[in-house]
Parts: sequence; C-alpha cells; structure tokens
Amino acid sequence: MRTIGTMRALDETRGAVRVEDLYDTGIDDLWEACTSPARLARWIAEVAGDLQVGGTIQATFTSTWTGPGRVEVCDAPHHLLLRMEPGTDDEAEIEAWLSEEGDKTRLVVEERGLPLDKLHFHGSGWQTHLEDLGRSLATGASVHPDGWTDRSPSPAWRARWDELTPTYEAMVVA
Repeated sequence: MRTIGTMRALDETRGAVRVEDLYDTGIDDLWEACTSPARLARWIAEVAGDLQVGGTIQATFTSTWTGPGRVEVCDAPHHLLLRMEPGTDDEAEIEAWLSEEGDKTRLVVEERGLPLDKLHFHGSGWQTHLEDLGRSLATGASVHPDGWTDRSPSPAWRARWDELTPTYEAMVVA
C-alpha cells in the first residue's frame, strides 16, 4: 500500500487535495468501510444522521474537525459525494471513487474548496486517513483505541499527521 497525494489550485484562494491508494479487499468491503458509521469510526470519523442522498450528516473526524454535511451522490459501490458545511463560506466537497483492480480496490478521495494556504495540512491529513483505513482493513478493528473528540485528535492520527505535514508543505501546488 502506498498512498499518493497531490494538491492543486482551483482559483486564487481555494484548492483541492487528492489522495489515492490501492487496498487488498473487494469493492463491496471497501465501500462498506467508507459508508457504514460503525466502520467509519474505526479509521476516520464518527458519523451520524440521514445517510442517503439529500440527507444531512454530522461528523467528528479523528483530526477534530467537526461539522455538518449533506450526501449529494451515493452510487454504491463506486461513487460518493459529500458537501461539508453546506451554505457557509467554508463549504467544501469530499468526493470518493472506488474501482476494482483485479482482486484489489482503488480508492481516490478528493476534497475541494480548501484554503490554498492550508492545503498541505489537508494533504497530510487525508494521507493519514487513508493509511488508517489500510490498517483498519487489515485488522478489522479500530486504529484509534485512545479515541478522539472535537477538541482532541486521535494521538496516533496526530503523530502521523505531524510527520507528514512537512512533506506536503514542500510539495508544489499545481
């Protein structure tokens, strides 16, 4: 498993982060890991709400980011689009695509609408999340046994994020 991340400008103030990885699991299993609240809580966020197209969700990520979202597209098991903080100045989109590659599944995640000067923080964050997903798939358990809150990140997530952030800060934004 090797997570690949890139960053690009969308305009003068906003940008996008894109990360992808190939997982040693079937597409249906990976889809469930990316959409089931119980599975999401093992690696990325506690999610509650109306988990259908048009539904509103509330998420608390292992990074501490907390807020509302809306499910815009849910085309199982290939495509998911969430609009986070809809209707605010901080609105962003998180989009995921899953595709089969033999007996493995590729996950591509892109988050758009992020402040350009903070892209590196999001890039390292998403890479950490996808690495956590890989560990969760391998163990079938939570990779954050110490938990997290909206004020305190998962210690394991934070340590890896701290390690990766300088790499993303040094990357060129296309």
